[in-house]
Amino acid sequence: MKIIVGSKNNVKIDAVRETIERYDFLKGSVVEGNEVDSSVHKQPKTLEETVRGAINRAKEAFVDCNLSVGIEDGLMPVPETKTGMMNVCVCVIWDGKDTHIGLASGFEYPKEVTKMVMEEGMDIDEAYYKLGMTDKKRIGSHEGVIGQLTKGRFTRKDATKEAVMMALIHMENSHLF
Repeated sequence: MKIIVGSKNNVKIDAVRETIERYDFLKGSVVEGNEVDSSVHKQPKTLEETVRGAINRAKEAFVDCNLSVGIEDGLMPVPETKTGMMNVCVCVIWDGKDTHIGLASGFEYPKEVTKMVMEEGMDIDEAYYKLGMTDKKRIGSHEGVIGQLTKGRFTRKDATKEAVMMALIHMENSHLF
């Protein structure tokens, strides 16, 4: 089986590769990445936009493969939080007919990061770097902000793997859906 991830980000590709090895029906699949356009803002600011970006990535990547995967991180409004927003990782698996959607745990970014994203239109990587919170221009291609905030206990790859597993629930239990 061939699976294409709609990104060249190794964190996303490795997360898919490592996760599917835990599933007998996907074990041994070849996983490759292909850069595709999400057709949403570089930093989605609603759950709807984040889901749409993941769907777009999955469908755009579906070329000469059995399954494609779209992964998109974005903000979403969450009442009673300190910043009013939380990040969520969305995974969409496209089988050519149906979408299978999963979300990872949500978390808040530091107040100044969220403010720069919402008011200045930056993406998370840009804001985190500009504020001097990292020396990596693309922290999302490494441990992610969540990796820094949890002191390495939970990384971007972990969050991505969680979202992939949640999307695989539909496929592994298709008789229930």
